[in-house]
Amino acid sequence: MTNSNSRVKPPVWFWIVSVLALLWNAMGVDQYLGQAYKTERWRSTMTEEQQEMVLDFPSWVTAAFAIAVFAATLGALGLLIRKKWAYKLFVLSLIAVIVQMGYVIFQGHFDNMGMTISIIIVSVFLVWFSKKAVSKEWIS
Repeated sequence: MTNSNSRVKPPVWFWIVSVLALLWNAMGVDQYLGQAYKTERWRSTMTEEQQEMVLDFPSWVTAAFAIAVFAATLGALGLLIRKKWAYKLFVLSLIAVIVQMGYVIFQGHFDNMGMTISIIIVSVFLVWFSKKAVSKEWIS
């Protein structure tokens, strides 16, 4: 008889990916906070033209940015404590990423297209990874 509280032990690479997901998304939170509070460190990484472009984004794009990074950071924490709600947070984050990056792409802001594409790819990967973790019962 199996215990309903028992869980399948995840492989070592699950933990590695989960920690990397947390670090990646923590950098996103840092970027969001720098942008929201217009910190000196944030301003020093961009030209004045880039700063103006970002600061002219509609508030709903900035809100999508916040939702994307905070939901994904909580999702990564969910992976680390092995909770299946992590998947739902990664889905929410992906939707917000698509909204935010869709605006950036359709407005022709191609200053850092490599990072834009990387963010989309990582977001899709984290949805897939968390879904796999649920199906393998690594998280419950």
